[in-house]
Amino acid sequence: MTTKILVTGGAGFIGSHYVRTLLGPGGPGGVAVTVLDKLTYAGNPANLDEVQGLPGFDFVHGDICDAGLVAKLMAEHDQVVHFAAESHVDRSIDGGAEFVRTNVVGTHTLVDAAHRAGVGTFVHISTDEVYGSIDEGSWPETHPLQPNSPYSSAKASSDLIALSYHRTHGLDVRVTRCSNNYGHHHFPEKVIPLFITNLLDGRKVPLYGDGGNVRDWLHIDDHVQGIELVRTKGRPGEVYNIGGGTELSNKELTRLLLDACGADWDTSVEYVTDRKGHDRRYSVDCTKIRDELGYEPRKDFATGLAETVRWYRDNRAWWEPLKERAAL
Repeated sequence: MTTKILVTGGAGFIGSHYVRTLLGPGGPGGVAVTVLDKLTYAGNPANLDEVQGLPGFDFVHGDICDAGLVAKLMAEHDQVVHFAAESHVDRSIDGGAEFVRTNVVGTHTLVDAAHRAGVGTFVHISTDEVYGSIDEGSWPETHPLQPNSPYSSAKASSDLIALSYHRTHGLDVRVTRCSNNYGHHHFPEKVIPLFITNLLDGRKVPLYGDGGNVRDWLHIDDHVQGIELVRTKGRPGEVYNIGGGTELSNKELTRLLLDACGADWDTSVEYVTDRKGHDRRYSVDCTKIRDELGYEPRKDFATGLAETVRWYRDNRAWWEPLKERAAL
């Protein structure tokens, strides 16, 4: 029996990799996927070229806030994996309204329709940024939510809305909170693809503040692995952290990227004022997903970063139009 999965935001960075993995040769089999994507600036139909034409794939161009469209799609699917979101901190600081609309109203539209249609499982993809900032140690899933930017606040709100439908209506909602993702097909506004593409073009890269902000890096292969474990083996109403296990300061990351691209610190790095809402350190405790579901990150950072740099070097035709369109 085929499981019909609705994937929102499936033309974006992580969502498209999830779809390619699900429908690829290493996928689970027995699944059909419909992608619902509004194709905003970060959504790229080319991300789905590998699965176009496959019998188990369909694409719908639409908005998760469109209640009529969402209700129709929910009635046709067994499960939902919800990636669709506005996700850039800087953009949320400049204008938070679209983040509230997409992340909060859009998630409510989806989860309410899923409840009314009797959808089996609803996996909501969130972020470690909902926890705020942590000086030492790592957050368990039970840590209070203390978001500091309009983006992370909107994501925290969407987490609570989704989980409320489990507690109120019994809908099988499962939430994942991931650390910083990296890998191929990443829209070049985020730090790793921005730095790589700038350095490949001989341009400077911006280092915020003193460069001491710390992030845990998670390769998209490992993130997709974690999401699939939660979809297939997770418990209803539960939250699962997904981390990569590689904590680096922005200064350390910059040095690795400079070395990988053959660039020099003195001529390539430009210090800029730290942005508002820029948390000092994120770190998630992955004990729960490891113990319950058997998750372990498989891609070591040195290998993953080298593969990522090589992909951007070999795929200028993919990222150059995106940078030009977004004036990055």
